[in-house]
Amino acid sequence: MAVVRPFKAIRPKEDVASRVAALPYDVYDRREAKAETEREPLSFLCIDRAETQLSDDIDTYDDRVYRKARSLMIKRLEDNTFIQDSDPAFYIYELVMDGRSQTGIVGCASVDDYISNVIKKHENTREDKEIDRIRHVDTLSAQTGPIFLAYRDRDDIRAVISKVTGDKPLYDFTAPDGIIHRVWIVREDKDISTIEKAFSETDSIYIADGHHRCASAVKVALSRREKNPGYDGSEEFNYFLSVLFADSELMIMDYNRVVKDLNGHTPSEILGLLSKLGTLEKKECAYSPEKKGYVGVFLEDTWYSLKFSDELKSDDAVEGLDVSVLQKHVLEPLFSIKDPRTDDRIGFVGGIRGLSELERRVRTDCAIAFSMHPTGIDELFAVADRGLLMPPKSTWFEPKLRSGLFIHEIEPGIM
Repeated sequence: MAVVRPFKAIRPKEDVASRVAALPYDVYDRREAKAETEREPLSFLCIDRAETQLSDDIDTYDDRVYRKARSLMIKRLEDNTFIQDSDPAFYIYELVMDGRSQTGIVGCASVDDYISNVIKKHENTREDKEIDRIRHVDTLSAQTGPIFLAYRDRDDIRAVISKVTGDKPLYDFTAPDGIIHRVWIVREDKDISTIEKAFSETDSIYIADGHHRCASAVKVALSRREKNPGYDGSEEFNYFLSVLFADSELMIMDYNRVVKDLNGHTPSEILGLLSKLGTLEKKECAYSPEKKGYVGVFLEDTWYSLKFSDELKSDDAVEGLDVSVLQKHVLEPLFSIKDPRTDDRIGFVGGIRGLSELERRVRTDCAIAFSMHPTGIDELFAVADRGLLMPPKSTWFEPKLRSGLFIHEIEPGIM
């Protein structure tokens, strides 16, 4: 059963929250990150990507970058950009995109639950991508980017959310990208206990987004356990910052593919090969599959729909995913893309960027694009429950959680 507990959040003062809140550090390249911090000097990106505050000739992973992040965090605590709540609490975080709301509980999940697989994964992580966040968390002694977790809906948690969100929010602002963000504090002991008890009766929680950040937080915790052999499990480093959403709240968008060349085939040959995999139909406009078992194809300024034949489908949790069918029957045999994690001939385009981005890529630096039907949350749960892994880039969650609104200090008093 899951352990989720309240914490004393370090958070921005109400009047600067909208300026501090930042998209996740890994959605920007270095140039984009620097431009964003120049646009908004209070952006938490200054701390999440502290190389933006140093000379361009300093490597992104130089020791000075992490020291700069720590000094900036201390400075913003000293000048009261950030404050820390005096009592442990849960927080409720609502995001609204295009009129659609999703609301989650902000708290700290258990490192031991991650290790014991109460918190379930559906992606592999790469050590090279973990190292940066390990150093960031370790140097700051704080977790700054929340892990996006999902759980099966519960009436008791929903009742607390409904009650607390009836009051005036602590934060209420619209970000530059149009996403509305609202935050409430869960102050009453009864409500805090209800949330803790509800999760203690939940046998599985799922990582929706943030596998690398989660793995990094766990590795920092294990390192600190080694340095503190007398630890009793109550220490803050045994928990990691999370926002937990009920499955009914979530929206997964399509995660589309572009391929740089046709692997020696002509366009007509590719169409002929695709037609052998099912029903290929020319479309008059941009095509996004409306249901599972279909994929869109954009080739030579023309859209097609491809309905996979029944023979290609599978009841297996992983093999039955559309992204798996595409990889097994299209990308590998037709384009010789054996490992999409490492092959630089394939690119991935999140659904938030629209089909026009697929068209743009094919008209500029790619030869063909594939639009996908979004992977379902039930499919994600099924894969994770079986201890299996999805193909890379199977899910794209929107809207993105903001960094800087909640910070979890893993060793209080160090900063």
